Formats: sequence, structure tokens, C-alpha cells
Amino acid sequence: MFNQVQTQKLQHKILPQHIALLNLLHLDCMALELRIQDEITENPCLEETGMMDDGSGDKFSKDTVQDFQNWEEYGYDDIPDYKTEYENYLPPDKMPDRQLAETVDFRVDLKKQYRFAESSETKHALADFVIDSLNEHGFLNLDLESVAEEISFKNNSWVKAEDLDDILATIQELDPVGSGSRDLKEYFLIQLKKMNKNKPLVEKAIILMEHYFQDLRNANLEKLRREMKMEDEEMKQLLHLLATLKTRPVTGMASPMQLNNTVLPDFIIVLEGEELQVSLARQRSSSLRISQSWIESVHQAEGDKTMEKGTKQYLRSKLSSAQWFIKAIQERETNMLKVMRAIMKFQHEYFLLGDTMQLKPMVLKNIADMVGLDISTVSRITCNKYADTPFGMILLKDLFTEGLVNKAGDTISNKVIRTVVEDVVKKEDKKNPYTDQQLADILGEQGYSVARRTIAKYRDQLHIPVAQMRAFSL
Repeated sequence: MFNQVQTQKLQHKILPQHIALLNLLHLDCMALELRIQDEITENPCLEETGMMDDGSGDKFSKDTVQDFQNWEEYGYDDIPDYKTEYENYLPPDKMPDRQLAETVDFRVDLKKQYRFAESSETKHALADFVIDSLNEHGFLNLDLESVAEEISFKNNSWVKAEDLDDILATIQELDPVGSGSRDLKEYFLIQLKKMNKNKPLVEKAIILMEHYFQDLRNANLEKLRREMKMEDEEMKQLLHLLATLKTRPVTGMASPMQLNNTVLPDFIIVLEGEELQVSLARQRSSSLRISQSWIESVHQAEGDKTMEKGTKQYLRSKLSSAQWFIKAIQERETNMLKVMRAIMKFQHEYFLLGDTMQLKPMVLKNIADMVGLDISTVSRITCNKYADTPFGMILLKDLFTEGLVNKAGDTISNKVIRTVVEDVVKKEDKKNPYTDQQLADILGEQGYSVARRTIAKYRDQLHIPVAQMRAFSL
């Protein structure tokens, strides 16, 4: 028996064009350049005018008188051969001091290893995205839910976090071991499980990491000794074992961008007098246009009743696609400048002086409210974007920090606290390093009211070991 039931529900659907626009916002300048070249290749209606702006298009116009040039003028000129041959070599002042070694980014090596470990093409694409999400030290700062969301937006297909569990586990087994670890605890556990588990000391180290990592990080040695029923000598041996573990999967390496100094900025900020001015490093919308001949072909097709319907539809679709793409690039550039100006206004003192201590607490919602955009839009605009400033290249994501209230009642950025903690640790006595409570007391004397747990969190973010491990690592 069939029944009819009337229900009312609210659904939120994102249009495909809106998803494509969000993907454009996420791209940096180098990725955008590749995206534009792909679009020009696929759409004959879209043209690039950048190559014609240098006046080379009029080189062979009919109104220009050209001298006749033949082989004798090229083959028997008066330029000595050594001058042209010398250009093939490095000048003496630019000769390298040592042989140039080819460097390979560890992410490229991980991708190659994963293809030997897994044959599924679908998993290859997902693994590439996860590997590209690793930071320069090999850690995965994002949770799998965020990575799955980014993959879903990029590929226009739903990916669950559970689909990435096995992929991440395989990546962590590759060389360097532990790549893709989400925190220091997980990386320590991976290293310990690679050791001989039959040794009692290794087994206890694994138990300590699994159940008492927080106490270890807070240096509660008395509680650890009591809970694990260990003697002083055994506890010392255990700490020595933990001190031998690496704190980063990738050390002493840099990405190809850092090695070749090819980080291209998306924004250029200059100081003109007392005013800060921002501009895009390259404005691409002005160099794109729609082919005039294609527009004429569309108009002719509309009036031609003998032309096939499929041909007309093809011409119209390519024209519509080109118009949308240029409009999307223009909207991207407008929103990027709008967001960057808002950030400069919010962090005015920082951009004037370049001093990290002048950073104010700033979250995505602050900028989103100023420019009237969604938080997710601001997040994509600032992701993987660099700005060239008078005091160097900065990553925009580094400017977004939460805030703490000091003793004077002022709200300061937690990045300032991390900077102070790092400076204090650098200046400490290496044989008698400060504990987290001592660091909290020192910062309290400087006017920063910070709890010991907060100090432990920031120390962990800076990859600084606990005091006991810093002393044992000497």
C-alpha cells in the first residue's frame, strides 16, 4: 500500500560555478598562472594580450619599412665569436664555490614511494594531496576532516576523513619514517614502535607515550615514577631513550621554493611616506580578453538558420565560459585587494615597523566583518599567499593569531608570547634549562600573565622539548 507524506526540509546547495570560484581564490600566483594557461588552451574563445603589449605585434606591419636581411649579414658580422660563446658560461663573479647538487623535495620522494606501496590510481590522487599538505618539517598540521573537505572542494566529489586513514598510515611508514604525523606524540610512538618491542625499556616508553604523554610534557616526573612504578635509575634511562628520538620527520631540508628563492609574492606592499600602498604582484584580468572573431562567429551563427544546433550551442558555451572566467578572475583580484587592505588596516603598526611584537590578535572573522565576505572566502584568499613587504616576505596565514590579556589589560597576540618564549629558551642556561612553570614566572615578570599549561602548549608548537629532555640532549 502506497502512502503520501508531505515533508519540509531546508537544504544548502553550492552551485558548480561558486565552487569553481572558491577554487580560484585558493590558488596562489603560480598555480593561477597554470590554471589560466589551461583555460586558454581548452577555450579558443579566450585570448591573452600580454604578449602583444610590448609593441612586437607591429614589427612587420605594412606601414613599417623593413630592411632586407640575408645570411651574409648574420653569418659574416663583425661580432667576435668569443663574445657570443662567453654567454654560455657563468661570469667569474657568479661562479659557485662548490659543485651544484641537485636537490629533491621530500614530498616528491614520498609520492614516488607511495606509488610502489599502493597501485590504486584513486588513492594516488588522495595521497598526493595529503603529502602536499605536509609542512616543511613533515608534520600534518591539519586534521583529516579539513583535508577531506579541501579535497572535496578541489575535485567536486565527496571524500570522507575515514577514506584517508589508511592512506595516512601508509605515508607514515615511508621514508622518512613518521612523515604525516599530526603531533609530536604520534611521531614519537611511530619511532618507538619501529624499535625492538621486546626490550622492556622500549615497551615502557610506548606505554608512557600512550597514557602519560601530557605528564611528560608537563615534566611531572614524580607522578610518572609513581604511576609506572619505576626506580630513579630506570627513569633516567627511559628519559635518555626518549632524548634519542627525533623531533621532526624532516630536518635540514628545505622545499624547492626555499632552495631556489622562487617564492613569488601575490601582493606587493610599499611604504610611500607615511602611507602603505598595496598592489597585486600581477594583475591577470587586464591581460585576458574574448576573441573578437569568436564573437562575430556567434552573431553570424544566431542568424544562420542552416547551421546545426550543436554547433551553435558549442559557440555559445565557449563564449559564456570565457566571459565567466574573466569575470571570476576580476572578482578574485577585487576580493584579494579588499582583504589585503583590511589586514593592513588592522595590523597597521606591524606593517609600518615589521616588528612581530606589534602584531595584534586577529582571526578570520575580524577581516570577514570588515570586508563583508564569508569567513571561508577570507580563509581561501589568505591561504598559501605571500606578501612582499619592505621588511621581507611574509605568509599571510602567520598574521592570524588568537589573543591573550596581559596585566595591563591589553589584548596581545599569542604569536608575541611564542616569540618571547623562544627568546627566553635561547638565552637560558643549557645545563639548567627552565621548566614550564619557571617560563610562566619569567613571562609574568615581563607583564604577560600566562598559565603553565599555555606555556606548555606554545612550547610544543615551537617543537621545544621539555626541560629534562633539553638537558639530556646536551
